[in-house]
This record gives sequence, structure tokens and C-alpha cells, in this order.
Amino acid sequence: MASSATTPSSLSFFSSSIFLTNSRHQNLKCISTFRPISLKTPTTRSLAISSELSTLPVLSFTGEKVGETFLDLKCAPPDTARAVVHRGIITDLQNKRRGTASTLTRAEVKGGGKKPYPQKKTGRARRGSNRTPLRPGGGVVFGPKPRDWSIKINRKEKRLAISTAVASAAVNAIVVEDFGEKFEKPKTKEFIEALKRWGIDPKEKSTFLVTEVPDNVRLSSRNIGTLKMLTPRTLNLFDILNADKLVLTPATVDYLNSRYGVGSDGGEEDEEFEEEEEEGTIADEDTDSAE
Repeated sequence: MASSATTPSSLSFFSSSIFLTNSRHQNLKCISTFRPISLKTPTTRSLAISSELSTLPVLSFTGEKVGETFLDLKCAPPDTARAVVHRGIITDLQNKRRGTASTLTRAEVKGGGKKPYPQKKTGRARRGSNRTPLRPGGGVVFGPKPRDWSIKINRKEKRLAISTAVASAAVNAIVVEDFGEKFEKPKTKEFIEALKRWGIDPKEKSTFLVTEVPDNVRLSSRNIGTLKMLTPRTLNLFDILNADKLVLTPATVDYLNSRYGVGSDGGEEDEEFEEEEEEGTIADEDTDSAE
């Protein structure tokens, strides 16, 4: 079946009806006033850090709304917010790599000092060693070697990435009154019932950010695979962005506003956190070496 309308084989910038009107006079005017990109005056973009104010509902342990609270955090400009958060999460994931992958080259593989068979009169391809990468059990060409994958990110940039991620996740965030003492004994079934009362599907990925995690809460929630229980010490970008629901407590909201708010300056706190991380890393290395 033949179609009455034919599509042009090539579509140029000036002949396209997307950019130009049907009038020939307007076409010539547009072409004559066209200026290269290099000659256009550059437009200035605002790179100032803004404040993102979000209103969050406060729920009781039974799931009833008892009030509202505000989350006022620093937020990167829209033009750079995506890049800042991306750089922060890439830094976190890359710094977790141990860099212990190692393969043997043909110089490190055991054996291969003797020529496998004579050079001629065998009908086979000439071969000088069994350690060649062409043979099973031989060396590896351009294989991985132990290396340091860690990269650096500025302290203020990392803090801005976290505050921007939390501000963007505030749309799916709720605040629940302190529930640490509500669980008298570890019971996963009771914790799942509490999630349903708060409007959270246990099958959805949820992240809890609390100042302290009581033992009964930790034991009740550890068998739920879709749930992450974080503290200010373990707060990270991946769990924030990977969650469908973000659950906070009033104490956590105050902490976020004081640390990541507009008028906050957590320089001394950052130094303390870095010292704790270094001590934790050293302790982990000592444990691995002891094992």
C-alpha cells in the first residue's frame, strides 16, 4: 500500500519546519540573523546553595497523625545537584573496594622452564613454554593486580551531597514518634504490624534514620530484608537514594536541621567522624590480619 506523504531522505536545520515557519520572508530573516554559539553572550547561572523547606507529618506509634514538623536543609543548585550527588555516591562505592584482586602473569606462574616439544618435525605449532597465556593454566595478560581504588571528595561537597539527597527524599519521608521503648521483646511480627500502621509496605525498601537503635528494635527489624536501620554514624547516600520510604524521628529531624541546615557548620564534627572512621578501619584491618 503506497502512502501519499513521503518523508525526506535528509533533514537539515534550516529546512525543518520545527525551527522555521511557512513564510519565506521569515525563513530568510531567521537565516540572516543566525549567530554562531561562540558569538552569543554567555548566560550566567546561579550557583548559590539554596534551602529546601519540607513539611513532614508526625505519626504516633499507632499510626495517627499528631502534628507536623519541618526539614530545612541545604540543597545544591538544580544545575549541579545531580552531579554533586553522583560524585558523592561514586566516592562511597569506590572507597569500599578492597582492591585485592590479583592474577599471575606468565613470569609468575609455576613451571614452564622446559620447551614442551621440539621446534620442528612434530606438525604442531611452535611453543617455547607452558606458561604462555595461550595455554590453560598459563599466565594472564593484563589481569588485575592489587591497587588502591580510594578517591577523595571535599568535606563540604560530601555534606552537601547528603543534604541534597535527604531533601529530595523528603517527598516520601515521614516522622514517627520515638518507638524505642514500645517493643518489650524482639518480635519481627510486631515490627511488621507497626510498618503497616505507618503506611509502609513491608515489601518496599525503607530506611530508618534514628539517633539510637535499642536492642529490641534492632533484633525485631534485622530479619526484614527490605529495611535498613541507620544512625547518624552510618548515614550514607546509597541507602537514602535506594529507599522507597524514609522514616525519621523528631530527634533525627533536629539533628539533620542542625548539621545539614543553612546556618550549620559541622567542621569539628566532621573531624571527629573522620577520626572514628579511621579507627574503625584500623580495627577491621587488625581483625582481618588476626583471622
